[in-house]
Amino acid sequence: MKKIKYCCRNFKHGSKSVYKTMKKMFPDIKQKKKDCLGECKLCSKTCMVMIGKSKVVCASSADKLYDELLDLIG
Repeated sequence: MKKIKYCCRNFKHGSKSVYKTMKKMFPDIKQKKKDCLGECKLCSKTCMVMIGKSKVVCASSADKLYDELLDLIG
């Protein structure tokens, strides 16, 4: 998996817990916190991350986002 990027403004929607869990469970996957990912329409409504340069993964909750990322990892 490529680098996972997190929008710091999205942390209030639950992505901060996903970031911490992923960092602990998968230390070999590169993760980066960015101030803004430029996906404000999604970021303001859902829990989201960006994979690579353009793939956005969204979910209605932090748990669902974590499950989506686990599915992508395999």
